[in-house]
Amino acid sequence: MRRLLFSALLLATAPIAYAQQAPVTITPQAVRGHVEFLADDLLQGREAGTPGYDIAARYVATRFAMLGLEPANGDSWYQQVPLEATQAPDRNVSYVTIGGRRFAAGEDVVMLGGDGTPAAIKGDVVFVGHGLESAEHGLDDYAGLDVRGKVVAMLAGAPKSVPGEAAAQLSEGKTALARAKGATAILTIYGRELFKQYSWDTIAHSTGAQTALAGNAAPADEPVRAILSPKAIDALFARAPRSYAQVDTGAAVRGFALAQPVAIAHANTSRRFESPNVIGVIPGSDPALKNEVVLLMAHLDHVGVGRAVKGDAIYNGAMDNAAGTAAMLEVARAFAEGGARPKRTVMFAAVTAEEKGLLGSEWLAKHPIGAGKVVAVVNLDMPLLTYDFTDVVAFGAEHSTMGPLVAAAAAKDGVTLSPDPMPEENLFMRSDHYSFVQQGVPSVFLVTGHANGGGKAFRDFLATHYHKPSDDLSLPFNWNAAAKFARVNHAIAASLADAAQAPRWYADSVYGRKFAPDAPKATRAD
Repeated sequence: MRRLLFSALLLATAPIAYAQQAPVTITPQAVRGHVEFLADDLLQGREAGTPGYDIAARYVATRFAMLGLEPANGDSWYQQVPLEATQAPDRNVSYVTIGGRRFAAGEDVVMLGGDGTPAAIKGDVVFVGHGLESAEHGLDDYAGLDVRGKVVAMLAGAPKSVPGEAAAQLSEGKTALARAKGATAILTIYGRELFKQYSWDTIAHSTGAQTALAGNAAPADEPVRAILSPKAIDALFARAPRSYAQVDTGAAVRGFALAQPVAIAHANTSRRFESPNVIGVIPGSDPALKNEVVLLMAHLDHVGVGRAVKGDAIYNGAMDNAAGTAAMLEVARAFAEGGARPKRTVMFAAVTAEEKGLLGSEWLAKHPIGAGKVVAVVNLDMPLLTYDFTDVVAFGAEHSTMGPLVAAAAAKDGVTLSPDPMPEENLFMRSDHYSFVQQGVPSVFLVTGHANGGGKAFRDFLATHYHKPSDDLSLPFNWNAAAKFARVNHAIAASLADAAQAPRWYADSVYGRKFAPDAPKATRAD
């Protein structure tokens, strides 16, 4: 029956003309229809590389075709992304033993790293603070510590004294630094505040298997890593010179040897597969600007089927990110049916493997398709649509001339632009747009804001539903808010597409200086 349904839909995909007409109304019912399909149990959580994701991809491609968009990849809607997945390790062969007590993979530890060769590591453990070195920020966590041939334990992230952007960039180099110091394995210790925000089950399910772009697998000398549960952390710090609570203060902390010996066993297997990005375009109408591309993007994948919670094992991802994809589809419809074509080309991409580490967007950013160069990205990822939002947050807006444009576009719908309410989380580096930031492209990541009850709604969602089976259609969606979110994004994309000048990084932006050092910069207005 599903094959017949898709065949019928594809017969109705004749291109349509972009005739002049009244602006298209984005309705709550239209957004709801997309979310209800994409978050249905039929799709089994839309994990990249599964039939459920492929059904979702076909749905998006069919919608693009019915609207009269053009395929971005020659005559294909799809850009296949080559992936290599390391399977979640078996609890019987992967585990950490601390002081003689075993903590199994997937239960009380999450095992990462390794090159597929079975590993058996025994030794003493040295706590190395946050495991960072930075003269600029006064960090030298390995000073006075001999970790060669030993296991290192380190706090996740960086001290609170380090600005969020710098903290994230330093953290990316932790594994390489530990390897250079001669460590044989890494035990990662999350802070108590994180465990209050996310349950251990959520963390374990989200990080239990690793996927990379094919060919980007871990090097042969990559240390085995393990993320420890609260139970395992308590065991590790038994009889330590300082307790877990004493080192988990957010401040820089000196390292010391731990009393408990550790044994680590780890083995994994991997497989290669492909999963498609789905990409359509509306060609620009201005001969001088049509080769500049405005990209509206949302990740289509979620985390699939996993550990059952209250009898439900399907992680539907209704808010994360069926909601963002639905908004993007309605913006595409508004462009396709709303009158004259935009001056710049507008590209719409439903990308794969965001949940695996921003892999679909990374592939697209490094392997561009279609005519023209991407000059601006608007990323829609997990807008919370359970309340009547009155503001939006555009992470990264303060770094480029996109900020004032986003504010003006949102104001057309009575919505204000708010600053980042959680700068310590450094969310700007944690979603798909960042793949393009790393290629020098000004970008924003748009979500509903914290005003009008949004802050509480967001915290409650993270604590109760994020990466859980309950992120499904039983959530109290406000479909009027969903339509408003799509309207705001249409206004933003239209403003970008028709602006006299493409966005520029501000001269004082750390991202502009790092990733687009030679590009023209803008002076920030007072």
